[in-house]
Amino acid sequence: MIDVQRLRVLRAVAEHGSFNQAAAALRLTPSAVSQQVAALERSLGTQVVARSTRGVTLTQAGRIMVGAAESVAAELEQARQQVAALSTGRTQLTVATFTSGGRLMLPAALTELMEAHPRTVLHVREGEPEDTFPLVRQGAVDLALAYHFDGPLPVGPGAGSSLEWTPLLEDPLHVVLPQGHRLADHDALDLTDLATDPWVLGCLKTEAYLRRFAEHARFDPEIRGTTTDYFFARSLVAAGMGISLIPSIALAPEIPGLSTVPIKSPGPVRHIGVATIGGRDRPHVTTLVHALREQAVRHHGH
Repeated sequence: MIDVQRLRVLRAVAEHGSFNQAAAALRLTPSAVSQQVAALERSLGTQVVARSTRGVTLTQAGRIMVGAAESVAAELEQARQQVAALSTGRTQLTVATFTSGGRLMLPAALTELMEAHPRTVLHVREGEPEDTFPLVRQGAVDLALAYHFDGPLPVGPGAGSSLEWTPLLEDPLHVVLPQGHRLADHDALDLTDLATDPWVLGCLKTEAYLRRFAEHARFDPEIRGTTTDYFFARSLVAAGMGISLIPSIALAPEIPGLSTVPIKSPGPVRHIGVATIGGRDRPHVTTLVHALREQAVRHHGH
């Protein structure tokens, strides 16, 4: 039989990339972490990590076991919540969300959820997808409103097959310019048209996208400001600091003195959706996913 504690230790090693950091997170000694991993390897008859001077990486067997560890943690957390609901009659539901999507869609969806399940105790926590996806797999949150750009979901090490992604809407990015900008009256722009402009960006991921595009187009973007808030970034554009890349759903409320221009196709798009653990009958989660779909349809039509 595989020891659940050993799986927990392996999951921490995978998350932190070293025995020392995993030990600090688990409040164990590095020696104890190493012993737990070694014991797991003996029970399996194969290595689960590859050790080097640069740290540790998962083997294929290790990735399989981390996926199993995530599933076990999620099942135990769900069981704990179900037992708690037996005694209180109230179901705890924790929702993770990124800021702009949560502001647009979550309040109305939560209202619909509470109308259908009035004895639900709601908890909401904010976070980026790379942080909230693992929380879904671990059972720490029940649902994550999240997004990703083109490419694979940011599911992290050992992630797995149990993670279910429900698409909600596509959220194209636009260029935001001061109204007096030389290109403000264009119907659409190519980012190469803006190669000489300074940028103020409201998200590290949009900066990463811009830098990848600029490298391909052979120009070096001048980044004068990076924030974690799109409204703040647009305010800085209005103050004359530069131009910005802003997702559609983050263009409200309106700020005077700005022009918004679409990017010529194919432009950058955020794919917004909901991450849950698949294969479970959870009425509260199902209700909330349905309500978020309704909100996505409503806002996508605007």
